[in-house]
Amino acid sequence: MPLRVTFVAAARNSPLLAERFEDDRPLDRAGWDEVLRVAGELSPLAMAELRYCSPTPRSRATGDALGYAPLVQLALRDCDMGRWRGLTLGEAMARESGAVDSWLADPRSTPHGGESLLAFISRVGGWLDTRPADDGGRIVAVAEPSVIRAALVYVLKAPPATYWNIDVRPLSATTVTGRAGRWNLRVDGPPAQPSRL
Repeated sequence: MPLRVTFVAAARNSPLLAERFEDDRPLDRAGWDEVLRVAGELSPLAMAELRYCSPTPRSRATGDALGYAPLVQLALRDCDMGRWRGLTLGEAMARESGAVDSWLADPRSTPHGGESLLAFISRVGGWLDTRPADDGGRIVAVAEPSVIRAALVYVLKAPPATYWNIDVRPLSATTVTGRAGRWNLRVDGPPAQPSRL
């Protein structure tokens, strides 16, 4: 039986604050309000046999608020950004524009002294491939949008540069099905209406 892994993107902090590399700030009031608005739609995922989350405060808080009581998975942590941790992309660019350009162009580069994009994608994919198939068919994982982007690149066996072209919205749900090495992206929508001829 194939596994069904649904990734739920953590609620974000106030949209007025710029996204930061390895952001470890807790949910603010706006983030809590977002979770409460969508709880009815996402709470049924709490019935999954296994429930996980990234180690960030906002991922844990999102999972707890949705009733998942998730188990923290270190493999689902954000990309290690080395000395750029806590900076926005603009701040890193202002300090080291050439290094940022290199990092964006080469998925193997680590000008920040942390983890390469390729290593990050491989780590997240390795976590996905080691999910215990015998413990149940449904899994939910609350993670940072960057982690979900990495998982999708891995699942689709896409070039690493594809990572930059995937937009994962806060509190969105993305499902993949399959087993180690053989994953499919599942896109759910409203039920099809019968056609009338």
